[in-house]
Amino acid sequence: MTRLLSRRSFAIGSLASAGLVGGLAWRSKAAAPLEDPTSGRTVIFEDKFTALDWSTWNAGPKPTTSDPGFYGRSAFARDSGEEGFNPYAIVDDPNASDGRALEVTAKYIGRPMEVPHYYGNGFAEFQWISGNIQTARRDGTILKGWRRGYFEARMLFPRHPLSWPAFWMMNGRSVLHPQTSIEIDVVEHKGWEPTLYGAYLHEWGQPGEHHEGTGVPTPIDMTAGYCRYGVLVTDTECTIYFERQPIIDTKTGMPAIWTITRSAELDTNQDVFWPVLTLALRSDVPYPQPLLPADTITHMRVDYFRVYA
Repeated sequence: MTRLLSRRSFAIGSLASAGLVGGLAWRSKAAAPLEDPTSGRTVIFEDKFTALDWSTWNAGPKPTTSDPGFYGRSAFARDSGEEGFNPYAIVDDPNASDGRALEVTAKYIGRPMEVPHYYGNGFAEFQWISGNIQTARRDGTILKGWRRGYFEARMLFPRHPLSWPAFWMMNGRSVLHPQTSIEIDVVEHKGWEPTLYGAYLHEWGQPGEHHEGTGVPTPIDMTAGYCRYGVLVTDTECTIYFERQPIIDTKTGMPAIWTITRSAELDTNQDVFWPVLTLALRSDVPYPQPLLPADTITHMRVDYFRVYA
């Protein structure tokens, strides 16, 4: 099962228990004036998802040379879809900023599949198609990437017994040189926890492997409406934001400002970060017995992705 979830480390403690402490920290600091991370910055890139620009985004498994790039219980479709189903659509949405949004769907296919290099083709519980888009390709091409700035996605998560939507960032060299990599998980959500999510910094590989993480309780239901998830990346640190407020690191009770210990390496290699928007399905939780008809399909929406500098 660990192999199927290679993107994530579960060494960090329970989000449920962390969420209780985090909730107290959130309330205790709510009155403090906090600077908007967009203040003094301008938008240098924006995708409002009124259309899907395949010159910017690449669909399918996570670009890497270390494994096939799948994780969890679903196969990530290429831009043309898989098994006769395309999970990527631009839909009308009056709650989106420009009235349209990217909708990424996870659908249960329920028969043997032939998705290239996918480990779950022959297993009933893994016969799902879902979506994953990023601004990088498996050959190492970075279509869009930035070394520093404030990165934000406005997203609407599904409520579902398996769903695992996420917005995360990877460094460019991680594709062709996966021996060491930097992963910033701005938000990872479980569809059965509508007011709690996880945020992480993973610096994978040796020397100097390094991990940070926290559970983030939210004052609103993330499956009931759009929320803004962001990360400010500076020369040496990253700070995670929910609705443009710094989240609380439950280990310290202070805002989650984490040191990127490989910052000098990033600069030496002229490296950049590139974004990933994912709707996955977890494989470390019991499969629904039975799988209800209403749960054979679920949707995530993305209003926009922006970069401020």
